[in-house]
Amino acid sequence: MRKIIHIDMDAFFASVEQRDDPSLKGLAIAVGGSPSGRGVVMTASYEARKFGVKSAMSSMTAQRLCPNLIFVRPRMEAYKLASQQIRDIFYRHTDLVEPLSLDEAYLDVTENKSGNPSAIAIAREIKASILLETGLTASAGVSFNKFLAKMASGHHKPNGLNYISPEIAQTFIDALPIHKFHGIGEKTAEKMKALGIHSGADLRNQDLKFLTRNFGKMGDYFHQISHGIDGRAVVPDRLTKSVSVEDTFAEDVDDFAILDDEIDRLASLLQQRFEKYALFGRTLTLKVKFADFQQISRSESRNQPFRSESEIAACAKLLLRKTEVNVKKARLLGIGVSNFGQDQKPKPFDGQLYIQFNDQDCLGMPTF
Repeated sequence: MRKIIHIDMDAFFASVEQRDDPSLKGLAIAVGGSPSGRGVVMTASYEARKFGVKSAMSSMTAQRLCPNLIFVRPRMEAYKLASQQIRDIFYRHTDLVEPLSLDEAYLDVTENKSGNPSAIAIAREIKASILLETGLTASAGVSFNKFLAKMASGHHKPNGLNYISPEIAQTFIDALPIHKFHGIGEKTAEKMKALGIHSGADLRNQDLKFLTRNFGKMGDYFHQISHGIDGRAVVPDRLTKSVSVEDTFAEDVDDFAILDDEIDRLASLLQQRFEKYALFGRTLTLKVKFADFQQISRSESRNQPFRSESEIAACAKLLLRKTEVNVKKARLLGIGVSNFGQDQKPKPFDGQLYIQFNDQDCLGMPTF
């Protein structure tokens, strides 16, 4: 039986901002977006979440929900630095680390570097190290597969530590509302509810044929997780399919001089990024989001990979002139490279029924 830990940092970007600027502590802040109503929220502090502010919400809606909301410009380098510190902590315990993003990862500690037989104790130690070394809190979920570990980490955030044992796993799944399942999005949940599937128990009562008929290939996955089955291994290395950068303008733009300057800046950032990871793509893609929120992309592929900032910028500017920016204003520009081919190298990625416990409780728990 595998011993899987899922670590999820608490309001990561917002927490870094509150850590680095003590004047923001205890306040409702949103990373990303702006007081003018442009852009979207990347992360909201827990103080802002109490008002209903959440990730991917428009600035306008967030400000309406929380009039005292403070918008903070993202500092990606600060978040990456904190993320790397956190991953270094993970690797002290196991090399089987599968990052999902800067603030989230799976760890397989079935066999670990310290020889500790208790995944619960390891999760507790990781949380304590993260707090001591970064000043940030993390929530951890522990279970025997990835799906259940992920579900466990979401309970009682922030700073939670939860364990779903094999004995209570099915009861936990049966009681879980269908929209709470990891891997079931909003539209899929709506479709399931229309079919009479409102909980894990309802999902488990459907046969495989019914689920594949209504949900295609995902039907098999839904059938398995409803029975607590998830055979996915923690995969420590991933191949990156693309590298990209983008930014949203403070005001809509249709001036080619301004847009070209932005392309030069983005090309410099992009070149630094793929140089760092030795990822040289043969396809360059330009993304434009217009003032009316219509989004388009233009791409060019070459026999040889893009390597220099100047050739990236030159190609992106040509692609820009194949769009409608001369008649429609742009609110966002982005450029990226993909189609790495042989130049790419695998790289480490830069229900109420559950058991919740504090550090003292962990000491008396079984050695799972």
